[in-house]
Amino acid sequence: MYTEIKDGFIQLADPDKAVLLAKYMRNQFEFFGLQAPERKSVYKDFLKSEKKKKVIDWNLLNKAWNDEHREFQYFVCDYLIAMKKFVDFEDIPNVEKFVRTKQWWDTIDALIKVYGDVALRDERMNSLMLKWSTDSDFWVRRLSIEHQLLRKEKMNTDLLDKILQNNLSSDEFFINKAIGWALRDYSKTDPNWVKAFIEEHKNQMATLSIKEGSKYLN
Repeated sequence: MYTEIKDGFIQLADPDKAVLLAKYMRNQFEFFGLQAPERKSVYKDFLKSEKKKKVIDWNLLNKAWNDEHREFQYFVCDYLIAMKKFVDFEDIPNVEKFVRTKQWWDTIDALIKVYGDVALRDERMNSLMLKWSTDSDFWVRRLSIEHQLLRKEKMNTDLLDKILQNNLSSDEFFINKAIGWALRDYSKTDPNWVKAFIEEHKNQMATLSIKEGSKYLN
């Protein structure tokens, strides 16, 4: 299927857009030059058929991830999001390879949906996410911080508190932004909890985190 998807990408490729997309991503990756709707049209039907099989094709995903074009990393993320209910805790080492390589905010912020779904079904993820919150790789820490986004009433606030505290006083933009987003998202559900967290830790928090986290607070 890898070849079929690549042929589809090539047919829709736009060299001019490819240059712009690469520039937007700081020239870290090569592109075919496809926008999301074009890209997804290539494998939309394939993902439908995969859902019926209920089995994840890790060989395909590994091959796609190794392709130099960024659209293939997006395909892997879209595949895993579509198949997330079939991802178990035992599969996490397979997904971890995608977290720790070819890193940037786009794939990290997509893969949080997979981790978050597994975490809702398997409490073993809690200790893993807490461990990842102190990882030397800040992209891994970002995923830990964000993995409970959109949890609402299902938020594990004790875990969120510990993960956030492990990342306070950071000077990394992508960490401070993530802290702010996590707080901002949960403030829609429990603004008092978020207010109390910011008040208690404001002297340790980056201005960016406070600004983002306070966006929806009165």
